Amino acid sequence: MPSLTKFLIPVSQDSRLHPAHICLFISLFSLWERSRFISPFRISRRQLMKISKIKSTATYHKCIRELVSYGYIDYEPSYDHFKGSQVVIHDGLFTPDV
Repeated sequence: MPSLTKFLIPVSQDSRLHPAHICLFISLFSLWERSRFISPFRISRRQLMKISKIKSTATYHKCIRELVSYGYIDYEPSYDHFKGSQVVIHDGLFTPDV
């Protein structure tokens, strides 16, 4: 089972990530955990912004886009707010370096 603690190791070494990225990722991880780690899982921008305390939609979209480009998640937007967008958190983030 994935552990948030294992995610925090690479995050602490990634100078590209800022507090908003980390808050957003922790919120994503929480929703993934609630879905019993099934991938992909569905998200709501409104819900994620509320959980992560991100107030600006521009900041939210920037952080999502950068988490994708940095290889932390895959994101498939949905323009249907009833359906929600899909996210995959890369499992490789949670494997210990040996």
